[in-house]
Amino acid sequence: MFRRDSFHEAVKHALEKEGWTITHDPLPLNIGNLRLEVDLGAEKLIAAQKGNRKIAVEVKSFLRASKITDFYQAFGQFFPYKVALQRLEPERTIYLAVPGSVYEELFGEILIQDLLEQYPIKLIVYTPDQEIIQSWID
Repeated sequence: MFRRDSFHEAVKHALEKEGWTITHDPLPLNIGNLRLEVDLGAEKLIAAQKGNRKIAVEVKSFLRASKITDFYQAFGQFFPYKVALQRLEPERTIYLAVPGSVYEELFGEILIQDLLEQYPIKLIVYTPDQEIIQSWID
């Protein structure tokens, strides 16, 4: 059964505040005999492009005592979702949503920077208590 991350609703509300329409909660990805579920699917009408922008968002809270263990899990989970989306919904861009405090504390570390340089991940940095998105990092 699908288990939501602690800050799932905060990220969902933050996206809605920015004009995103949540289309899937969760976004199912059936590939072969496997069923994966990305936390959220959303889309936004972009008038300048006269089309829709579609995203998938994997929400992570990083609430364990070891933030690096949470990072390992998020990192390992992200790439199968990314590959599945490329096959099933190539128009959808996947993001990993991380709390601002974790981004500031962990994502500046040399090892994390080196990993993200070699294996790029698009990020949404959010503030859970205010339900806002601090930044989009492409």
